[in-house]
Amino acid sequence: MWGRGHFSRISVAESASFSGIVQMDEDMHYNKVEDVVGSHVEDAVTFWAQSISRNNDIVKIGCSLSEVCPHANSVFGNLDPKKIYGGLFSEDKCWYRCKVLKIINDEKCLVRYIDYGNTEILNRSDIVEIPLDLQFSSVAKKYRLWGLQIPSGQEVTQFDQGRTFLGSLIFEKEIKMRIKATYQDGTVIAQAEYGSVDIGEEVAKKGFAEKSKLTSSSNTCEEKKSDPGPLVLRNFKSPIPSWGHRSNQSAFTRPKGRLSGRMTLDSKNENDAGNHVTFPKENLTIGDFNLGSNVSLAKIKQDQKLIEENERLKNEKEVLLESYKALQSKVEQTAQELQQEKATTMDLTKHLESTLKTRVGTRMENLAAKVEMLKEIRRVNINVRFGNDLSDALQVLDEDCFTIPASLTELERIWTEYNLAQENIQTCENVNEGSSLIAKRNEVQQKLNMAVEIFILEVDELPLNKRLKTLQDLSSSLEAVYGQAKEGTNSEEILKKFYDWKCDKRKEFTSVRSETEVSLQRLVAWFQNTVKAFDLSVEESHTSEDTISSLDEILEKTESSICKELEISLIEQGDEDKEVILNTYSQVLQKIRSEERLIATVQSKYKDSIEFKKQIIECFNKSPNVDHLLSIKKTLKNLKARLRWKLVEKNNLEESDDHDGSEIEKIKQEITQLRNSVFQEIYREQEEYEKLNSLVQTWFPELPLLYPEIGLLKYMNSGGLLTMSLERDLLDAEPMKELSSKRPLVCSEVNGQIILLKGYSVDVDTEARVIQRAAAYHRAWRDAREDSGLLPLIFLFLCKSDPMAYLMVPYYPRANLSAVQASVPLTSEEALKVMKGVAQGLHTLHKAAIVHGSLHQNNVFALNREQGIVGDFDFTKSVSQRASVNMVVGDLSLISPELKMGKPASPSSDLYAYGCLLLWDCNVKSLIYSLIYCRSSMTAEQVLNAECFLVPKGKSTPNPEKDTEYKENKN
Repeated sequence: MWGRGHFSRISVAESASFSGIVQMDEDMHYNKVEDVVGSHVEDAVTFWAQSISRNNDIVKIGCSLSEVCPHANSVFGNLDPKKIYGGLFSEDKCWYRCKVLKIINDEKCLVRYIDYGNTEILNRSDIVEIPLDLQFSSVAKKYRLWGLQIPSGQEVTQFDQGRTFLGSLIFEKEIKMRIKATYQDGTVIAQAEYGSVDIGEEVAKKGFAEKSKLTSSSNTCEEKKSDPGPLVLRNFKSPIPSWGHRSNQSAFTRPKGRLSGRMTLDSKNENDAGNHVTFPKENLTIGDFNLGSNVSLAKIKQDQKLIEENERLKNEKEVLLESYKALQSKVEQTAQELQQEKATTMDLTKHLESTLKTRVGTRMENLAAKVEMLKEIRRVNINVRFGNDLSDALQVLDEDCFTIPASLTELERIWTEYNLAQENIQTCENVNEGSSLIAKRNEVQQKLNMAVEIFILEVDELPLNKRLKTLQDLSSSLEAVYGQAKEGTNSEEILKKFYDWKCDKRKEFTSVRSETEVSLQRLVAWFQNTVKAFDLSVEESHTSEDTISSLDEILEKTESSICKELEISLIEQGDEDKEVILNTYSQVLQKIRSEERLIATVQSKYKDSIEFKKQIIECFNKSPNVDHLLSIKKTLKNLKARLRWKLVEKNNLEESDDHDGSEIEKIKQEITQLRNSVFQEIYREQEEYEKLNSLVQTWFPELPLLYPEIGLLKYMNSGGLLTMSLERDLLDAEPMKELSSKRPLVCSEVNGQIILLKGYSVDVDTEARVIQRAAAYHRAWRDAREDSGLLPLIFLFLCKSDPMAYLMVPYYPRANLSAVQASVPLTSEEALKVMKGVAQGLHTLHKAAIVHGSLHQNNVFALNREQGIVGDFDFTKSVSQRASVNMVVGDLSLISPELKMGKPASPSSDLYAYGCLLLWDCNVKSLIYSLIYCRSSMTAEQVLNAECFLVPKGKSTPNPEKDTEYKENKN
């Protein structure tokens, strides 16, 4: 039968091989005849039919789907309308191939069963993926009666009657189809004949269809689809009454059941989209069609049942065969196991026979070994196991616990009072008020000296070193046993819990140990009595019951007691026991560390007190004075006067008409010597200032107040950079016009070093700011000196006659990046070395809270082409004023985007300029990207640790033609 039904199961080999036989020749020739069986009717002129030659294909498809689909995954996501899926037909719960026609909602889809032609609305859970070997063209084809069309304006009743009439002519009947044309969608236009009956003519006679004009000749292979009219559209979209309510039903509208073949009514509700009637299909062998159109349904069903029964018996045979093989294998395995068990039993019997001969000796030997083990455990393990070592440590800490000496508290109080007195003197600006503060300070100083002596005497009496050694040995021994202690807070509750736990454990262990002692004593007594029983010289007789009979019981009791004590001693402690011991260990270590810190504090105070006592004695014996500094200043004054006189004398001789060259040369040598002497005295003066500065910081903050004429306060405020003994006219200065675009700049030589003298115009307000900014820069350099990455400042001095401040720095001719890159550009390796030094300079400035603000190629120097340093900047300008100058390298501005938006300069903006200066080196692209685009999270220290600075780079060939354009523009 050609309805959807229960296909007989075929073998796996057969189901895997049918995919190649379902390929059909799609070249339709005019008037070609096909034998088909009708499977589904759409309207009075359109129906679906299956080729008789493909009956076996239908059977194999059904078998394959019944094996694959129950285990396949349900579809999800977007469904492909071109893909073939497996669908579970609602009436017979069998699987058939289908395609999705329409997605109604997230749960339901309209599908067409492609091998039969009928449609149905299915849940997504009833649609599954099928393998590629089932993805081939449909078995059923869609046919349209040649030369007919549905009359326009046909009513629904007549439309349904036409479908019913056509179904009665073609459903499950062998029909000859004479092909006339094929639509582009695959619909075949054909003349249908059942025996001698022309089906199209019969439909037309009943008035369910009318003749239509052909749009192509008989030689055309394609025909344009005619409009099916509004009835067909309504037939697809509008619900129709249930088949059970129709008066005239034909056989093709009643779907067949899967097993019984009983006809059921299609009761799809009115909410289902479309009105295509679904037909269950039953398989049919090729031989059945040889009977013609009058094939008996009962005969087909009987054959189908035989096929199914045959298949079932075949499967049962395979299952029984597999069970037989499994049982046979199990029997063989059991036989092998029995053989092995027999061999094992024989070996065990032999072992027992040999063991029985030495049982007494072996038992006594094992007992003696356990006793030896118990002796060792009692000697070593018990202290640790029950926390005896922690108890001993707590006892040591409690007995000789070190406490703070009473004199230390008084000493710290007086020391605080002394520091406050020193600060009051340091901030005082009135000499008269300062005198009273100094007197008060001296009084507190005497009290402090006395408190120091008392403290030293008390500490000398304390056994600090001995106690510290005891604590160190104690902590080392405990750490060797317990390892690293966990952090915790001091708690007496932990110690109380430890003592309670120790008491309980000790009570339990004492009971077990006593039992062991009693058992061993009983065993020893037995041996003593046994000696008499085997001594022939003893006349007294001993029966075996008195001596030997109780041996087994004594040995059993002794072994049990020893094993119980060993178990308590050796078994791993529980989590609660470990927690108690480790918490107590942590408390013990905290007590040890606390006492060690207390001793270290006392020793540190003792050391400071000894040093204070030594220095205070020197201060009492010798008050600080500035006589040596004044003497140096006097010498400097005389040297500078002589130098000026020699300079005048040289100028006079050079201007005279009859000057003597040898005389002038002699005067020049004297001038050079005098200059060197002046600078030597200036260096001595700086050293003396530094000594006085040290005294001010430690003992005598009153020195700047008592001796304002020496300018010590100015020296201190400048960080040791300012000197008042140097003057502009003392230098043999040569103007540097090429470098003097903004300020006076001269070059000179001091003690064999070429220096630059930069002049800054200052007034009363800006003078203090210049000194403050230069001092901050100088302090940052002084902390690291050669490793700072900064240009050092030698001297800062003020002009007495003009409002000028002069800054003396080293001169590195043509060493700035602008000049270096314009002449012989740095290699890749050299550039990385130089720029790493520049990064170090920025790191030094930023660590001192200084923002450069105007980093560019003119104030970055490459010393010897391998050491990079950051030059100084204009100290008369603030950070925002320095950052306002627009410096450009190539086409890239060194001003960061946030500065252009009006935001203040920051370390981040310095790093932006630094990143721009790196652009000439192609090996640092990653770092440049971070500096320019990720500056908010970058620091100069991170730049120093960048990979390009840590990993050596290959040397590159210098490019003398490389020229970096550099220009300076003001905003």
